[in-house]
Amino acid sequence: MSPESRPNDPRRPAKGKDGQPERRPRFGLFVILAVALFLLLAQVYQSQQGEKKRLDEIEAMIAAGRVEGATIARDAVRVVLKDDAADPNAKREKYWANFDGGDRAVQEIKQKLRDAGATFDVESPDNLGSMLFVWLLPLLLIGAVFWFLMRRMGPPQGVMNFGKSRAKIYAEKEVHVTFDDVAGAEEAVEEVREIVEFLQEPKKFQALGARIPKGVLLLGAPGTGKTLLARAVAGEAGVPFFSLSGSDFVEMFVGVGASRVRDLFRQAEQQAPCLVFIDELDALGKTRGTSPISNDEREQTLNALLVEMDGFDANNGVIIIAATNRPEILDPALLRPGRFDRQIVVDRPDVVGRLKILEVHARKVKLGEGVDLELIAKRTPGFSGADLANVINEAALLAARRDKTAVTMAELEEAIDRVMTGLEKRRRGMTEKEQEIVAAHETGHAIVGWHSAGTDPVHRISIIPRGVGTGGHTLFLPDEEKSLYTRDELIARISALLGGRAAERVVFDHLSTGASNDLEVATRIARHMITRYGMSERVGPVSLESEQSPFLRDPQAAAPKGFSEDTQNAVDAEVRELITSCETKALEILERERAKLDEIRAILLEKEVIERESFERLMAGEPPAADVTAEPPVGTAQASVVVTHPMSGDGGADADDTEPGAAA
Repeated sequence: MSPESRPNDPRRPAKGKDGQPERRPRFGLFVILAVALFLLLAQVYQSQQGEKKRLDEIEAMIAAGRVEGATIARDAVRVVLKDDAADPNAKREKYWANFDGGDRAVQEIKQKLRDAGATFDVESPDNLGSMLFVWLLPLLLIGAVFWFLMRRMGPPQGVMNFGKSRAKIYAEKEVHVTFDDVAGAEEAVEEVREIVEFLQEPKKFQALGARIPKGVLLLGAPGTGKTLLARAVAGEAGVPFFSLSGSDFVEMFVGVGASRVRDLFRQAEQQAPCLVFIDELDALGKTRGTSPISNDEREQTLNALLVEMDGFDANNGVIIIAATNRPEILDPALLRPGRFDRQIVVDRPDVVGRLKILEVHARKVKLGEGVDLELIAKRTPGFSGADLANVINEAALLAARRDKTAVTMAELEEAIDRVMTGLEKRRRGMTEKEQEIVAAHETGHAIVGWHSAGTDPVHRISIIPRGVGTGGHTLFLPDEEKSLYTRDELIARISALLGGRAAERVVFDHLSTGASNDLEVATRIARHMITRYGMSERVGPVSLESEQSPFLRDPQAAAPKGFSEDTQNAVDAEVRELITSCETKALEILERERAKLDEIRAILLEKEVIERESFERLMAGEPPAADVTAEPPVGTAQASVVVTHPMSGDGGADADDTEPGAAA
């Protein structure tokens, strides 16, 4: 809620006689005028003093009889020359010079002026006006500018306001998001809908003795709409909404974070019923005592949050909503009943949810005839809400760049490719030999994947470079979404990844650096099969890896647990044996299908892109479809695996290993 909407808030602007907010003088304008006045006075003062000269030049003027009058100060002498008889309109010149300021020097200048018949005055050393102008006025001006800058920093960052909450406060009518804007997360919406009912009709629950959850924790991968869902709750309930991040509490000064927590809850109690939303809770609520380096400030802030949440009365109407994508590192005290009672997973949407999300984001975009959002939803498995919003926006930008009046399927298809595999890079030239290597590499991925039962269908083969360091890509997309994968399917995935390397050996009888990322992903899948999924008879049904975040993809985060060196050697041998057997399988397939390999490779070199229908017709011995069109020259030569969007599911295979992706 804004200060204007609270009648007794001290930060609320004062009202004038007409009921309108009282207009305070603009201090910035005052500072500008003061600076201008100071510069003007300084110019006037300088003009009164005249031009600076050396002392010997002033003495020469006195000896020549050109000086009419002079003023002698403690360490300077100012002279005024006589009128120029030849030019009656000329102004009398003024000059000044410094000297050492001793009594003897003053007496010598006085004597020279007497000898020349010039009049002179001696300025008092305690001239108050001169001191005020030279010293006090600049100091006052600097102080005024400093005070103005401190005012511009705002109350939360002021020197005396470190302990104030930095929460952004929205009034009842300032949040315009509703549940209609949250698509693809129906289960999460149903979970939070009763919070809205409690805020609107608390007596209905209190009459039955029910207690609303004091805290709701939203869990999910980045971009799934956790913050949007929290804003929708506030918009539906029509109550004040406090929004801030977990990092807003932490400062370099010990005790500031705890003070901000107390100030936040004090403001929330005054505005009850209301919602307090804390984004990125893991920045504040990390488990205490796990780090060898003590952080008293963060732990004190967390302790203050725990006390304030547990100290609330059940019926005061203040509900805390927090969001995080790292629940495994949160302190257990935060997750116990009485604090964050309810944990809601905001998962990646399925095909129905993706269609609804696309329809929401397409409201603001002019779509052309023939646009099939259902087809786009099927083409984007694993995409989050943020990814889909980016697809629609990229398509609109592409249409505007091409001077179109509406977004067509061509822009939407290209936008998906940009999000999944990166931007096209056509300006980097490749040698003919490099193009042949990339074409053989991509064709090998596709043919081995075609003959490996359990792999997803080939959607596109391209030798147009996209992203960082990629010379082309082979895109595999599933006909239906999966959350569980068998051992045979994972082995088929490894074989398809090694198909590019195998094709280079079959066609050119050598290897290139293009398979580096293929080997990296294939090795990771094989190691996870053995150390995480228990798919090795030699090692056995054991887990040898530590817990990973269920929502963040970080292959380096899972460090092995403590086990013997013999076990490690057995794992390494099993991984090597599995990779070698998959490569042998890929080589056998490509040697058997050498004619298809050469045929598709030649077409790919000519057309640069082969779509699914054309590839399937070629594998069936038929001519390619008309969707193979020529493209301009392409760029870089290095190939890599571009793994795109993860698929989540309890007990399922690892997201980085099994998600639909592009092998290049």
